[in-house]
Amino acid sequence: MPVFEYKGLTEAGKNIRGVRDADSPKTLRALLRKEGIFLTEVVAEKEAAGGAASSAIKGREVNVKKLVGGRISSSDVAVMTRQLAVLVGAGVALVEALSALQEQVDHDRLKLIVSQVKTRVNEGASLADAMALHPKVFSTLYVNMIRAGEHSGALDVVLVRLADFTESQARLRNKIVGTMIYPALMLVVGILIMAVLFTVVVPNVTKIFENNKMTLPVMTRMLIAISNFASHYWWLLLLGLVVAVWAFFAWKKTPKGRAKWDRLLLKAPVFGKLVRMIAVARFSRTLATLLKSGVPLLGALDIVKNIVNNTVLSEVIDSSRDSIREGESIAAPLKRSGEFPPLVYHMIAIGERSGQLEEMLVSVADAYDDQVEVSVSALTALLEPVMIVGMGGAVAFIVFSILMPILQMNTMVHG
Repeated sequence: MPVFEYKGLTEAGKNIRGVRDADSPKTLRALLRKEGIFLTEVVAEKEAAGGAASSAIKGREVNVKKLVGGRISSSDVAVMTRQLAVLVGAGVALVEALSALQEQVDHDRLKLIVSQVKTRVNEGASLADAMALHPKVFSTLYVNMIRAGEHSGALDVVLVRLADFTESQARLRNKIVGTMIYPALMLVVGILIMAVLFTVVVPNVTKIFENNKMTLPVMTRMLIAISNFASHYWWLLLLGLVVAVWAFFAWKKTPKGRAKWDRLLLKAPVFGKLVRMIAVARFSRTLATLLKSGVPLLGALDIVKNIVNNTVLSEVIDSSRDSIREGESIAAPLKRSGEFPPLVYHMIAIGERSGQLEEMLVSVADAYDDQVEVSVSALTALLEPVMIVGMGGAVAFIVFSILMPILQMNTMVHG
């Protein structure tokens, strides 16, 4: 079924625009008229099932990029999930809820995807199957939770949990990114300042030493050598940086490279602990959400191992899954691995014995989310003075390298 972008007027004379699926422009006009909207302009954008764009109506070109382009963030999905949870929880039929959701969503591309999902559901597909056709927007975790909710008849409850989970993950990601912006900006500015000093300022200042027969101090000779190399071979430095970055990402894409990098990350002096805490928080919260939504434990672990974003921890979860299938508890294989902190497997063991595993996992996730926030703030507070001291040291090196021969020349003149 084609999806149309339209413009119209309400009975009160207010301009309105939106996206709606209909068999034809004539059908669209009739549907909108029933809602009190008078159609003024319409464009057939794209087939709902992903077919080719149709021709423009009224001689207007189809703006596919506007509707199809644009990245859908986790925050967009979280807001959409919350809106759908409210509608389904209020007793609105699923197709009607998707129709209302389509009108509420602001993101054009997400609006189109909701329309396609609604069309598939209207044709008899389950909501999970319809969403599974858009893996870049709805993850395996998301689809499996929706499927569990449909099978258990508690879709409204699962949607609320999924909305809470998606929002918490989006908040954590935004917190980390937002906290690291300032240090990253300082680093870029510092590199630019050093580049200007070594390629422009230092060569002009050190020209006064060219005709001097005196032996220059070691620091000054080092400064001149670095400045000459940076001035004449900056392109080589840039090329080397590009090649190094490309080689690193190519190596990291290989299975051995990815495993080696993930292991190095976990053992890194400062960042390793933070990486582990983020992975553990994600593991605990995701597993708790899946279990609360009715997903079986083995299936939940199979999903969770793909979202911790670390091959070392994924292998531990995978081997734990095999041990659990053979009758072991969850805590035992996690403890044997040595990769999960004691708090995690102790809390899981208590949860298994008391029958409150989901609640214990949520407590673990909350505790590690708080630790991540504190650690990121502390790391940022530590990075700022370190970067300032580093830049100050570089500037001091330049100043002393220039002043030392000048003072030496002055001593020789007056001597």
